[in-house]
Amino acid sequence: MSDFNTTDFTNPSTFILLGVPGLEVAHVWISIPFCTMYAIAVLGNFTILFIVKREPSLHGPMYYFLCMLAGSDLVISTSIVPKTLNIFWFNSREIDFSACLTQMYFVQCFSVMASGILLAMAFDRYIAICDPLRHSTILTNHRVAKIGLALLLRSSVLVMPNPILARQWPYCRTNIIPHTYCDGMAVVKLACADIRVSSYYGLFLAFLVTGVDVFFISVSYIQILRVIFRLPAKDARLKAFRTCGSHLFIFLTFCIPSMFSNLTHRFGQNVPLHFHVLIANMYLLLPPMLNPIIYGVWTEQIRNRLFWLFTCKGT
Repeated sequence: MSDFNTTDFTNPSTFILLGVPGLEVAHVWISIPFCTMYAIAVLGNFTILFIVKREPSLHGPMYYFLCMLAGSDLVISTSIVPKTLNIFWFNSREIDFSACLTQMYFVQCFSVMASGILLAMAFDRYIAICDPLRHSTILTNHRVAKIGLALLLRSSVLVMPNPILARQWPYCRTNIIPHTYCDGMAVVKLACADIRVSSYYGLFLAFLVTGVDVFFISVSYIQILRVIFRLPAKDARLKAFRTCGSHLFIFLTFCIPSMFSNLTHRFGQNVPLHFHVLIANMYLLLPPMLNPIIYGVWTEQIRNRLFWLFTCKGT
């Protein structure tokens, strides 16, 4: 591996992914939870997509947004896990330079999109609880499709400068990435140039885009909780809590590790590298795994349809 430490190049043909630095001897063991989470994520999200497609009663804004989230989760997890498992199982650490930048783009793009989808879901719940009589007229299927397209365009355009900037930098020190995948800052830090533009733009995405989404999601749920506490019937309050509780939990599992990962990349010099790499993976793997489980358990319509599918096949 020392051959890659001091190479004289400006445009590397490949990068070398180390996996989890310092824990190389445990890669096979670490692969077990990674593989399990990925399998659950793929099975769960495809199940959500299948159930919503097959069940006409679920053809509504909330479930369309849930399908968008499931699709985004599948892209994020599939962008990183197969290559990560190749590193863990077969020591296949090389990744083409263009493939690395493509992976970086897809991970960042669909992470920003997932943030926007969570905001759209919060808005849907806000209208459903705070102004239920106008819900069907405000969030029509046509408008939901427009929101989904706008979120895709927003994430695609805003993230595009990151791989473009990364391609411009000269890489003359090393091509070794101490990570399991081509994380944006992990790649840019290898450049032997002033990378403040990339760093500042990454902070802009983290705080002025995702941060704005988080702010409006928080405001939505504050308003929702105010309405819930005013409901006279206990059953109505519990039903509203169950509906919003799943969204709120998913929001927290996405937001907290994401912010932690972004901050430690820039300011956490004392955080052990292997800990940072594991957290960065968990922030991308946990939500795709948990989303279908939580919505499947807490959403009565999906739970009933899933139970019906299993009982029909069993008979």
